[in-house]
Amino acid sequence: MRRGFYSAAARTPVRRIPDAPSALQDSSNRDVAQPRTGRWRSLYKRHERPFLVLAGAVAAVTLVALHGAYTPPPYQLTQADIDQAVLRTLETKPVPSPAMKAYQAVRSSIVRVRALDHTAAEGLGEEPDTLRAVGSGVVIVDRGLILTSLHVVAGADHVRVQFEDGLESDAAVVNTQPENDLAVLQASHIPDDLQAATLRSAKHLVEGEHVTAVGFPFGIGPSVSHGVISGLNRQYQSPDGAGVLSHLIQFDAAANPGSSGGPLVNSSGEVIGIVTAILTTSEKAGFAGIAFAVPIELAAGAAGLPPF
Repeated sequence: MRRGFYSAAARTPVRRIPDAPSALQDSSNRDVAQPRTGRWRSLYKRHERPFLVLAGAVAAVTLVALHGAYTPPPYQLTQADIDQAVLRTLETKPVPSPAMKAYQAVRSSIVRVRALDHTAAEGLGEEPDTLRAVGSGVVIVDRGLILTSLHVVAGADHVRVQFEDGLESDAAVVNTQPENDLAVLQASHIPDDLQAATLRSAKHLVEGEHVTAVGFPFGIGPSVSHGVISGLNRQYQSPDGAGVLSHLIQFDAAANPGSSGGPLVNSSGEVIGIVTAILTTSEKAGFAGIAFAVPIELAAGAAGLPPF
């Protein structure tokens, strides 16, 4: 029997290869064992910006909801609250009267009108002026065109006017309208900042409406008086029977000799008429509660202004 031969070299141990199913099973187990936090962190890194936007939106919605839930409803104002607020305002800041507002709007346009006569002074060779009449006027064009009553300046040798800032100037009669007792004056010199009054149609006036008369009664002024419209489309005949004035505005604001030619003003400070006459009950002229004004449509026509 033949003996087998074996090599004398050291034998290398044989490495055992695990079965394939067993190796796959170990790999699967390793995947399952991977931490879940790692996977979420990887997902967050891939979608970081959308996550931040979504989180901000959720936070904003939450804050708004919480603010609405804990904010008390707005206080509902009552009529009593409004009345108390108005009363407090009136007590601390008095509202200007209608007469004050009207006068402030027209005051820079008011002028005093003086009708003067020349009289020779014996032995002096001079001709001092004698006051014939005093009245009022209102500037209707800022180049020095003035409306006044015709009976104030009628028959005078010359006329002088005094503006609100104290400037005095000679004035010429440039137009008259006897049927409405109106005269138009042109001043020779005027203030640099002269302002014309605002005119307003008298067609839509109503009885009881507030009016203000501004002028120089008895040469004192400018004086302001306040009242209401007592009637419309009135007629007045002068005591001397010279003529009848028609379509007049009747008012009860105080007017006296010297008020003639001054403006009758509405509550907005707009001229609606020219004071022309007062009704007296005695031989001595004085205010009895009834005065008349020529509607501004007629007065403006005398000045050549376009109709309203």
